[in-house]
Formats: sequence, C-alpha cells, structure tokens
Amino acid sequence: MTASQHKPVILVTGADLAPQALELLGEYEVIFAGKAPQADDIAALARRHNPVAIIVRYGAVTADVMDAAPALRVISKHGSGTDTIDKAAAAARGVEVTAAVGANAAAVAEHALALLLACAKSVVQLDRRMHAGHWDKATHKSLELDGRTIGVIGLGAIGLRFARMADALGMRVLGFDPYGRNLPTYVLPSELETIWKHSDAISLHCPLTPENRNLINAATLAQCKKGMILVNTARGGLVDEQALLKAVRSGQVAMAGLDSFATEPMAVPHIFQNEPGFVLSPHIGGVTSDAYVKMGTAAANNTLTVLARSGIAATAGV
Repeated sequence: MTASQHKPVILVTGADLAPQALELLGEYEVIFAGKAPQADDIAALARRHNPVAIIVRYGAVTADVMDAAPALRVISKHGSGTDTIDKAAAAARGVEVTAAVGANAAAVAEHALALLLACAKSVVQLDRRMHAGHWDKATHKSLELDGRTIGVIGLGAIGLRFARMADALGMRVLGFDPYGRNLPTYVLPSELETIWKHSDAISLHCPLTPENRNLINAATLAQCKKGMILVNTARGGLVDEQALLKAVRSGQVAMAGLDSFATEPMAVPHIFQNEPGFVLSPHIGGVTSDAYVKMGTAAANNTLTVLARSGIAATAGV
C-alpha cells in the first residue's frame, strides 16, 4: 500500500528510536531504514513511502533523497551536527532542517573529558601493561592538568559544558567561537593563533563547515606547543589525519584522543590503528542511554513543531 492510504510517514534513518520519542510520534507511521543506511537506501525508502519528515540518525540526506519525497517538510537531526544533510538543497525545496541542539551535550562533553584524561594519564597504555604483568610505577610519569592551558574550539552547548569541566580541573580555558556571545568568566575569548601557541591541550567542539575542513593540519599543528594533546569529539573532517599521524609520530602532538574520523565507520585498516599515541572510540560520545532519550524526544518534538506549522496533521494523510 502507498503512504496516501495510511497515516503520514516519518522516515528514521536508523534501526530504532527511543520509546519516548515513538510515543510522541504515535499518530504517524514510522518507517526505519536500518542500522547503516546509505543515501541510495534512504532515497529508495523515500520514493516508496513519500515521508512528510525524515529523522536523521545515520547516513546522508541528499538532494536526491529530498526529490524522492515530494511531501517532505522537515529533516530533523537526531543530534546536533547537520553536516550530513544537504542544507542548501533543503532550503531550495522549502524543507526545514532542525537539530536536537544540546540534547547530547552532557554525554559528549563527558566523553571529551574522558579522552583528555586518558591521554594525560596514559590510562590505556598502563592498563595494557598491567594486564601483561608489568608494574611501571618507578618509570612512568603522567601529565598533571591543573594549571595547564586548554583551547576549546567551538563554544556551543557541548563546548561550554566541557569548558566548565576543564575549569573545575584548574585549567586555564582559551575559547574560540566566531558566534560566541556572553561567555562565562572562566572562558578567555581567543583567536585561533593564540590557541595554537599557548594550549597544552586542544578540544574540538565545532560543526564541520567548508571553511574549517582540515582545521587541524600540518601548518596549524606546527604552530602548536610541542607535546600538546588533541581531543576531537566533533567531526573527523576537522582533522587532516595524515598530518596528525606525522605530528604524533614526531612528538609534536603527545597524544590524540579521537571519537570522530574522516570516514565513518572508520576504514580498516586505518593509519591510526596500533599507533601508541592514539586513544580511539567509534563516535560514541553522544551514545548514552540518557542522551538516546533526550535526542530522540528532541528530534520528535522538532519534527512535530514543523509539521504543525506546515499544517500537516497526523490524521490528514498525504
């Protein structure tokens, strides 16, 4: 049967949604695209079901996807980053794009802190050595973060929460965000050149844009303090991976804690694998049981708000 014979359809580019979010969407027919949908898969489902909304968990929503769904009114991100959505194409077609801003802020900021501490305290390496029967107390020294300077690039909900955690550790916080306003007193507004020059650690919390792609590259890494720590829980495209590998191998970067990669899932084999200067996780900073509910309900509410404004009621059909 076609979507016109049923309730309006909301397509989710994933295999599941929090029960609380599904309850909010109960008057709509919710179709799931599966665990790892590609753009072609999403487009095929759009052609089949003509959704009025797409909730984006995984995969890309391209112009082709939008053209396959003439009833589409809103694309709602299950999270804060909308770089996988062709926003220009959406604007040209009158399709609104929303994001669950702040819904995963606590989860991602905590994970960034975990990566920073893992790098500074050699948690992974010492754990591996202990399991192999070694006791390195006489030879190992970790880095103390108290009194050190951290550069926070991106001062949205996640970046500001992380900055507050860093301040609580006794760190001096330099912050860069061209849109940052009314910053807390513990964040010192700084230009990127200042952050490169003075930071003992840098944590990325900005969206990926054409202007900041490969923000961390050979040239910017060369300007940084030797032995700095890099943490990235934002987007992999912010980092030139080959340049970072060279910087870690040379000691210009002491450690890198990464939750995001240029290609995801991370290609295997990958240049960072089995490199001692890297602590890696599979883009799960925002994946907690609490954030799952917060992001799902925020995405659902954003969807319903736009549909109501568009005059689409769940009982109306398409």
